[in-house]
Amino acid sequence: MTDQTQQPDDPSGSTGADLADSTSDASLQRSVVRSAQIAADLDVHPGRYRMLTGDRPTGHLHLGHYFGSLRNRVALQDKGVDTWVLIADYQVITDRDTVDSIQERVYSLLTDYLSVGIDPSRTTIFAHSQVPALNQLMLPFLSLVTDAELRRNPTVKAEQDATGGRPMTGLMLTYPVHQAADILFCKANVVPVGKDQLPHLEQTRVVARRFDERYGRAGDGGAPVFPAPDALLSEVPNLLGTDGQKMSKSRGNVIELRMSADETARAIKKAVTDADRHITYDPEGRPEVSNLLLLASLTTGRDPRAVAEEIGGSGSGALKALVTEAVNEHLAPVRARRAELETDPAELRRVLAAGNAHARDVADATLDEVREAMQMVYA
Repeated sequence: MTDQTQQPDDPSGSTGADLADSTSDASLQRSVVRSAQIAADLDVHPGRYRMLTGDRPTGHLHLGHYFGSLRNRVALQDKGVDTWVLIADYQVITDRDTVDSIQERVYSLLTDYLSVGIDPSRTTIFAHSQVPALNQLMLPFLSLVTDAELRRNPTVKAEQDATGGRPMTGLMLTYPVHQAADILFCKANVVPVGKDQLPHLEQTRVVARRFDERYGRAGDGGAPVFPAPDALLSEVPNLLGTDGQKMSKSRGNVIELRMSADETARAIKKAVTDADRHITYDPEGRPEVSNLLLLASLTTGRDPRAVAEEIGGSGSGALKALVTEAVNEHLAPVRARRAELETDPAELRRVLAAGNAHARDVADATLDEVREAMQMVYA
């Protein structure tokens, strides 16, 4: 197994001790500096790292996911990083009453992962609900955090504000600890996140530190049970939905990876633009037009301003035609691979079963370490 504890030195001295400070300017700058160090080291020593990321199977993956995270996962995998991808099916019920179609959505996620280039021989893909030892870590981890800390978490606060008086579930309140268990069970030491997600990762760092202070081996001069994971910050392209609003599966304003070329063309044809026929790249003043130009840029590798100059006064119709062609051409191999995978459900089941089995082995070993540290081994 790859040595997950060997990492480049962290000059910040950050221990994750102060959750309240995790969004401060100083803390953010430390995270930015640390992320840059890791990004540079990944190119030289990829075997030092185990990366975990994942998705909730609440809908089908779309271009926002593709450009925001999926391509980066493939890049890390291809560098030689030990890559883990979680299908967070248990997390669907943190804020939802039903799990309608969840099995279909889990396999849809898996199909998308494989079609974009995630390789199950190099990446462990697993479902949260299929790893009992992972979820058992929740009990000792919950003893390490306070009610007040959980309620300060940005996701929990947002959910509380959005409930309209509806009581928040205990599962939602403990959502940050779920994430800590997801990351720590396999001893991931790097997690790709945006800057707005740093408080979530800080909660995980706090859990790791407190566990070792209370139960671990660090006080005896040994290595900690859990590494404190670092953030790998990435600049996610700010893609809007086809209606000019935030891209969201619930809004129906996305271009899903599973769409056909014709369905993609229809979605782009309906995309909101503006009345100015001359096409320019101006994200502040013309966000809808600029969003289409950004999409063209991401799929062709060209500068969006150059694309705008090429179209000039030909209008939004010409822009949409160019974007449609670029998106469909870019996604053609992904769609071909997806169509092939959809004809072989047995292979999808085999891939997920293998990933689940590997995750269970690792989780069982981690739980054994936890029990030993807590002196709860009785036989």
